[in-house]
Amino acid sequence: MCGIAGIYHLDRPRDERAAVARMTNALAHRGPDAEGCVHAGRATLGHRRLSIIDLSEAANQPFEDASGRYVLVFNGEVYNFREVRAQLKGYPFRTQSDTEVVIAAFAEWGPACLERFNGMFALAVYDRAEESLFLARDRLGIKPLYYARFDGGVLFASELRAVLCAGKLRPRLDERAVVDYLCYQTVHAPATIIEGVQQLEAGSYLVVKDGELHRSTWWSPLVSESLNGHHTYEEVKQQVRERLLRSVERRLVSDVPIGAFLSGGIDSSAVVALMAQVSERKVDTFSIVFEEAAFDESPYSRLIAERYDTRHHPLLLKPDAFLEDLPAALEAMDAPSGDGVNTYTVSKVTKAQGITVALSGLGGDELFAGYPYFLQFLKFNNLGWLWKLPVGLRKGLGALLHTLRPGHRQEKLRAILGAPTPGIEHVYPALRKVLSPRDLGRLSPRLPVECDAVQSNLEAEGGLHCMPLLSQFSVADLRHYTLNVLLRDTDQMSMAHALEVRVPFFDHELVEYVLRIPDRWKYPTFSKKLLVEALDPLLPPEIVFRHKMGFFLPWAVWMKNELRPFCEQRLQAFARRLGSAPQYLDAMWQTFLRGRDDRLWSRLWVMVVLEDWLQRNLDPYIKA
Repeated sequence: MCGIAGIYHLDRPRDERAAVARMTNALAHRGPDAEGCVHAGRATLGHRRLSIIDLSEAANQPFEDASGRYVLVFNGEVYNFREVRAQLKGYPFRTQSDTEVVIAAFAEWGPACLERFNGMFALAVYDRAEESLFLARDRLGIKPLYYARFDGGVLFASELRAVLCAGKLRPRLDERAVVDYLCYQTVHAPATIIEGVQQLEAGSYLVVKDGELHRSTWWSPLVSESLNGHHTYEEVKQQVRERLLRSVERRLVSDVPIGAFLSGGIDSSAVVALMAQVSERKVDTFSIVFEEAAFDESPYSRLIAERYDTRHHPLLLKPDAFLEDLPAALEAMDAPSGDGVNTYTVSKVTKAQGITVALSGLGGDELFAGYPYFLQFLKFNNLGWLWKLPVGLRKGLGALLHTLRPGHRQEKLRAILGAPTPGIEHVYPALRKVLSPRDLGRLSPRLPVECDAVQSNLEAEGGLHCMPLLSQFSVADLRHYTLNVLLRDTDQMSMAHALEVRVPFFDHELVEYVLRIPDRWKYPTFSKKLLVEALDPLLPPEIVFRHKMGFFLPWAVWMKNELRPFCEQRLQAFARRLGSAPQYLDAMWQTFLRGRDDRLWSRLWVMVVLEDWLQRNLDPYIKA
């Protein structure tokens, strides 16, 4: 796990080591163990290393292949690197690292090497012979990669802030991205909050050559067919178990200490149970516990720790500790997000225990229909009579329900009832929205509220409607909320502490298989039924049927008290920045302060975070 950066000139070779050094300095938290920079023809490549596999200096980057033709900077892990290495017969390996396997594989197979890798990665390869630059990102987008074209060249980095500090761009706020962020608490790839800076999309690669940029998709979560009738439920459960077990086993490859996050929920308990089966040593588990019994999950995490004889580390944390961490967490935020502070604090305390790699249960909800949204999507599609009604009548019904019980949930229902069909491209965006188009229109008259990046992306996903309904929702989540919120926040907040987080549920072989499973076998008659029954008897009923708790953070209380000046200053500045209608935002804030609707905190908080991020990361360049 590392940080990468580089600058490539389209016209002629230029030495950009000073600029790349600024970029890698901005990434120092991602790689405290080593740093390197190489100027090679048209490209200058930089790297910050967090040593995980082959800790020797010989594995430092940038890394050249044996011929000297290719130069690589690489962030992430290829878990099956030993298998790939065995296929590269005759290559004169000089390290035991996955980094050298990546560059040797690229030298042998070119871009096709990506299909042989099982892992999470973002990488850049400069070809001295062709004078070309190759950028690639893993299938599910677990590792980030940003790039931008400037006058005369292209630059890239693991973080948005590193792109900005190269000094090659005149950054401007992208107002279409602002709409995306306010609607969904994030900006969806390929866009970013900064105009002209893009995210390389998950499962994609980019070739820069002869003055042109060519992007290609090398993997997609869309599957062509579901499992046919020749399979039985018993066979499906066995396949799920075997694939998840292999995924966990792959992610134990490391030359540094490994632990696991253990909340005591189904997903983290499943990962720990499988780790205990395949690990050669006792598993270290880490749980956050609270003094307040209503929010404390320690009985469940302790139950799993005792059942699998882990070396358990319950870490007592008071809610105020999150508040104390907030300034540092906001500073660590590479891209604005309405979430992420939880991961920052958990990663901080885990790293403090000497752990460099932690396995997480992230992804179980997305694959096995763990969110309530999955069933809501199914219900809308099963109401055949409703969609036979004229759209005008359905819109009127939605408006009436909103009038009778005004609120955010009714606003979502109103949007769905007004859609032409209950298709995923209409229902998913409505269910995931934080602010509605009506809210945005009242907030600022100049925001382009008609654009919806999520709906446009889903409408462009050819073949999505041929998949099972639950899998359609999984793909929508993988492409949007998971990629652009959960995975990105996990990366930026864990790497703020140089902690690598691995996610077994996002092994592509497991994902591809589960997406082919028909709804009748994946239907959650209880939480994540298929996963639980596939792992039976590993998960005790106390875990399976427990009430889902998660972290409790009293944001509504803090924003009215300790964080009130902080929030008010940023909300006022945000209104000025967008030319907002001050009476609407002030009315929302006053309604919240008076306790009339505490749920408003999340919609207000996304604006506070965005303004704070812009003041820290965009305004200094504008004022310079």
